[in-house]
Amino acid sequence: MGDIRRRGAVALGIIALTAPLTVALGAAPAQAASCTTQTGPYQKQVEKFLGRPVDGKQSSADCKAIQAFQNKHRITPAAGYAGPATWGVMDLMNKQKAVGNKPNKDGKCPVNKGRIACVNLTLQLSWIQDGNRLVYGPVPVRTGRKGFVTRTGLKKIYWRDINHVSSLYDTPMPYSQFFDGGQAFHSVGVSVWNPPGSHGCVNMTKTDAKKYWSLLKNGDDVFVYGRKPGT
Repeated sequence: MGDIRRRGAVALGIIALTAPLTVALGAAPAQAASCTTQTGPYQKQVEKFLGRPVDGKQSSADCKAIQAFQNKHRITPAAGYAGPATWGVMDLMNKQKAVGNKPNKDGKCPVNKGRIACVNLTLQLSWIQDGNRLVYGPVPVRTGRKGFVTRTGLKKIYWRDINHVSSLYDTPMPYSQFFDGGQAFHSVGVSVWNPPGSHGCVNMTKTDAKKYWSLLKNGDDVFVYGRKPGT
């Protein structure tokens, strides 16, 4: 995330200096693309997701609807093709929605730590719980891409900076709460479903990052588990 400018302890300073420096950057804006007439391999699934007539055949209206979704989440190329990248995002959204208000149903995030922020990399979801009680979430997040994965395990928030800016990438990272070297919760200005992901941080919408900021403090536990698809 760039070198951390304030360090509460020598040990933390060492961690921050030796850990890989990471930041969540959005993909470049989608280039203008013509609407394709090709039927994609996930045509029916994409049509159903978008509420289009499900006939498995590309139409001009299908393409425009797919292209709008691709532009919103910066999926490139935004040509309206129902391919694996587009369906992958939609499929993840469906799986996230199916979780409902029981994100820790499998019991993988510890319930004996008191207040803890959980991150499920597999489903790209995060939430805050206190014992068995859900405090906030679950919310969709955007974690590290291949080669810059968000590291798993039990961690603690050790430094917070509400207006942090990465000195490595000169990128704003509002509401940063660092929990593992250069990896932190923070808001991001692109869709949290924007592939392929961050450079290791746990990206959130501004609304969710502000809520995490208000609910968490230094010393609170963070537990990261699972594996992000494609990493």
